[in-house]
Amino acid sequence: MADNNKTALITGGSKGIGYGVAEVLIREGINVAITSRSSVAAELAAAKLNEIGPGSALGLAADVRDLASQQRAVDTILQQWGQLDYVIANAGVGHFASIQELTPELWHETIDINLTGVFYTAKATLAALKQTEGYFITISSLAGTNFFEKGAAYNASKFGLVGFSQAIMLDLRSEGIKVTTIMPGSVATYFNDHEPNEKDAWKIQPEDIGQIVADLIHMPARTLPSKIEVRPTRPGGK
Repeated sequence: MADNNKTALITGGSKGIGYGVAEVLIREGINVAITSRSSVAAELAAAKLNEIGPGSALGLAADVRDLASQQRAVDTILQQWGQLDYVIANAGVGHFASIQELTPELWHETIDINLTGVFYTAKATLAALKQTEGYFITISSLAGTNFFEKGAAYNASKFGLVGFSQAIMLDLRSEGIKVTTIMPGSVATYFNDHEPNEKDAWKIQPEDIGQIVADLIHMPARTLPSKIEVRPTRPGGK
């Protein structure tokens, strides 16, 4: 199904889940802008995506911790394509340490990117989404409902993101804007300095999350799956 007039913004879209979502949406014919703190990374990823088609890709430098930076990215999208239909707030980091070793710097970076960054993404995009009665999708984690050792910062950010997402879902549905949070378990990504390899075959793949996003977009308009937990079918490849 081609959706050539539809556009999407994916934060943290140069690799991992963000890139996997971009691949699926591009194949659907949706024009996709991906952001990264690195303009080089964003542009290289966009060039690869443009080889896929039929949708077009645009790589933009933006830091989710900077509202003005995100607003500039949205302005560029509107200048390029005239509208914004889907936002996937995906950018995230993971720092894992006992509270005794967790530094204020690591705490703030985790909260600033994983939680405040999504708030800024929403603030930068909601006016455009209201025009299209669009979709705002956040990528949380099962760590947003399951706490674990050395997860103080990460758990706090993802528990907060789930609560934030569900609250704004209630704020925005009367405006015609849909909000969903996706909470994956183990995904084969570059997260936390991991290099994906063949041993990750049992994990959720980034394009699997992309398929969930595509399925959400094509849900009947009257129906909203507001929170989705997703896990590998067989833990550890058993």
